[in-house]
Amino acid sequence: MEGKVEYAYSGARDPGRRTIGDMLWSDPENEPPKELRDMQDMLRRLGVLMALAMLLAMIVLGVM
Repeated sequence: MEGKVEYAYSGARDPGRRTIGDMLWSDPENEPPKELRDMQDMLRRLGVLMALAMLLAMIVLGVM
């Protein structure tokens, strides 16, 4: 009876069969690299600056 699982519900399994449950998994870091984070910050600041510049331009053009 070697290699046979006696009770399927007992948690025993065939030792020759590997499953994904046998592997140890660690969650990868779910954050982008520093260069990408820096670029995102720079683009965010640029977006705010552009919005303020457009607002200022509309106010100046509206006053004239």
